[in-house]
Formats: sequence, structure tokens, C-alpha cells
Amino acid sequence: MKKILILGLDCATPQLLFDEWSEHLPNLTALGNKGFRARLESTIPPITVPAWTAMMTSQDPGMLGFYGFRNRSSYGYKDLYFANAKYVKAKTVWNYLSRNRMKSLIFGLPQTYPPKPLNGVMVASFLTPNKGVQYTYPDEVKHELDKAAGGDYMIDVENFRTDDKDDLLKQIYEMTERRFKAFRHFYGKDDYDFAIMVEMGIDRIHHAFWRFFDKTHRLYEPGNPYENVILDYYKEVDREVGETLKLVDDDTMVLVVSDHGAKPMVGAICINEWLQREGYLTLKEEPKGQTRLKMDMIDWEKTRVWGEGGYYARVFFNVEGREPQGVVPQAEYESFRREIIEKLEAIVDENGNNIGTRAFRPEDIYRETRNIAPDLVVYLGNLDWRSAGSVGVGSIYLYENDTGPDDANHAQNGIVISSAATPGAAKDQYSLYDIAPTVLQYFGIPIPEEMIGTPIFQGGQQ
Repeated sequence: MKKILILGLDCATPQLLFDEWSEHLPNLTALGNKGFRARLESTIPPITVPAWTAMMTSQDPGMLGFYGFRNRSSYGYKDLYFANAKYVKAKTVWNYLSRNRMKSLIFGLPQTYPPKPLNGVMVASFLTPNKGVQYTYPDEVKHELDKAAGGDYMIDVENFRTDDKDDLLKQIYEMTERRFKAFRHFYGKDDYDFAIMVEMGIDRIHHAFWRFFDKTHRLYEPGNPYENVILDYYKEVDREVGETLKLVDDDTMVLVVSDHGAKPMVGAICINEWLQREGYLTLKEEPKGQTRLKMDMIDWEKTRVWGEGGYYARVFFNVEGREPQGVVPQAEYESFRREIIEKLEAIVDENGNNIGTRAFRPEDIYRETRNIAPDLVVYLGNLDWRSAGSVGVGSIYLYENDTGPDDANHAQNGIVISSAATPGAAKDQYSLYDIAPTVLQYFGIPIPEEMIGTPIFQGGQQ
């Protein structure tokens, strides 16, 4: 009976896994040699939410109606919500499989809390607030998790933006060991047509330890005690993958995927400081020191634009007749947006060099724009710089992340490794949107029109 196992490695990045460290990762390398390996282009923006859901639905963020972790629920200034599973209206791969009486195991996949019924078992992801809530389906599964994990099953590490590196490293290893152990327990005890688990450890370790190994990072110090931490962890993940593959029979196709990659973070552009300097944002009074921008600090009658921090910037306009105290005339919206794009893409570093910012109109990059999209999605320095939302900094440049230590930013390309070969030569790059239609095609299920990806194995899977 044909089956699929997907192992998700959040933030696994091709330049490390395929190039620099391939010889140190025998299980992942052998899997790719058996089938193929390629880059996997992520969503815009390349961030955990909505990327994993986009992968499992083959719908882009605009179609899904959420554009990151935090989204606007109305055009009010303070109305933001976290996009958990309640806001996922699109059908996922396992929804289609359940309708065809196929059984699924969904384990740690982001944006699955709170869990919804399916034909199978679900253990929700790191958006679960704590283990006191229902975070599994069926509910009684959670009572088996700790035992299956060989200890306290960890939904996530406590805080990956910390200076206590030793404790964080211990937590990451414990989380990874227990998650894989628990997944193998559930995967081995039943027969699943489709199974996916997502391990968050690579994402956490990239953000916390990138500067210690990357000689191009401005904070790199030769001979530091954490120089081999990320490589050693990749080796550990490879070992866990190898143990998991021992449970796989010849009728199972294995895919290893990541939702995005990683790259060194040069620094942060303080988007709201920049908007103030350009005359687009006015505060009621200037802060005495660096602080998070709050909406009640803004003089809305004199403000046309504000921004949100994160690995990318979301830029919002204060539009007349749309926002409560809007000032940008609707008739001038497009010309004003062109003006902002031109200025954003002209941002330079402290030496006067253009940093290569890219500003996207949502309607240009998404098939639809459901709910409330940002007016612009912005890659500062093409993701070499993150967006800092703080004000009172005194500069638009910030070289320490304003939400805690963070060494890496997200990159546009993740990875896909397949145990199955394509009928012809494999491409160098596929799209994250190709995964869901690939799964449905494998099981002979018609691919819905709303899926925007293309099956990887066109012409048949070998």
C-alpha cells in the first residue's frame, strides 16, 4: 500500500545541508542520492506562519487571508490577532485524505493549534499556549505523549532569544530527542497513509547561534566555544532522521522539506524611525529612550504610514475613509504607494550603499488578497536586515535585535529531499506550493483548481 512520510525541518537551509555539510549528514545525503534534492522556494514572506499552511494547502498567503503571525482583524489601529488554526479556512492535504478514508498522523506542524478533527492523530505545534489545553486530536493522545517522549514532551523551547546559550542548547536537544522519539512511537504503532512531523530545533538554533560559526557574520569570533554548535546539531538531526527511516517500508515515499532557509542578519532597520525621519509618521511626544511603538503614541492626524517589526516589514497606510483617522486620500493611494516604494528601495547603509530593499504590493504577489493585507510587504536589504518596530532609537540602524538576541534572518529558499526520483532530470528548484499537489497525485486524488502548485512527479513517480 502506497504511503508518504514527510519530515519537516523548519528553517533547514540549502547552503548548509547541501553544500557545506553534506558529507557530515549521511542519512539525508543518501536519501537525496537515491531520489533527488533541490531548493524549495518559500512564500512571500518566508516565515513559519503562513509558510507551512501554504505548503499543506498549495494556497498563497493572500488566498489564505493571513500574512504572518500577526494580522489585522479590522482597520482599527490596535486590532491585531495571532493566526492560529481557527483562521485556516482552506482545505489541507489531510482533509482531502480523510474524505478518501485515508489515515494521517500530523505531528508538530505549525498552525495546527487548536487541533481540528481528522481521520487520524494530530499533535499541535508551538503556537499551543501550554500543555493544559487540548492540543491533540483525539484529546486522550496527550496523556500518552510524555511517556512516548521518554520525558516531558516539549512543545517548544522556552525562549530562543536569550543570552543563556548553554541552557537553550540543552533545551533544543531535549526537544528534538523527545519529539522524534514520540513521533516514532505513534508512527510505528499504527498504519498511516500520510504522516508529517515538523521539528523546530533548526530554526531555534539558527537564530541563537548563527554568529558563532559564520565567518561572514559581523559578530563572529574565531575559536569561540560555540563554533561547531550548529554543525553538531545538524548531525544530531541527521541521526534522528536515520532512526526514523528504519521504520519506513519500501512502499513509502519520503520527503524531507523546510519552509524557508536562513542567512546571517546584518542588523535591523528601524522602520518607524525611518518613517519619522521621512515625515510620514508623527508621535505625540518623542520617547526618552528605545521603546516598542504603541498605537496610542501616534498622532494620527499627522501620520500617513506606520510599520511593524519582524524578519520582514509590514507597512500600513493611514487611509482616509478606511482607518478611523485616515489622512491619505483614497484618490492618491496608488501614487502615494509608488512614492513609499521608491523611498524604501532607496534606503542605504551607514556608508551610503544601497542595501537592496524590495517592496511588494500584495496584489502583485498573491492570487487574491483576502481579509486585510498590509499595504506593502517589505524585505529590507532583501532580508539581510530585519525590521525593528521600536522608536526612540535615535538612528534608523540597529545592530542588536530589539526583541532579544538574534543572529539570523529567514531566506527565501528552503530544501526538499525525496527518496523517489523524478521521471526526468530533477529541477534545481521547486515551489513550496508543489508539495500538496504532489501528495494528492501520489494517492490518485484529483488536484483541486484552487491549488496553485504543480506536482513534482509530472508523468508519474518512480
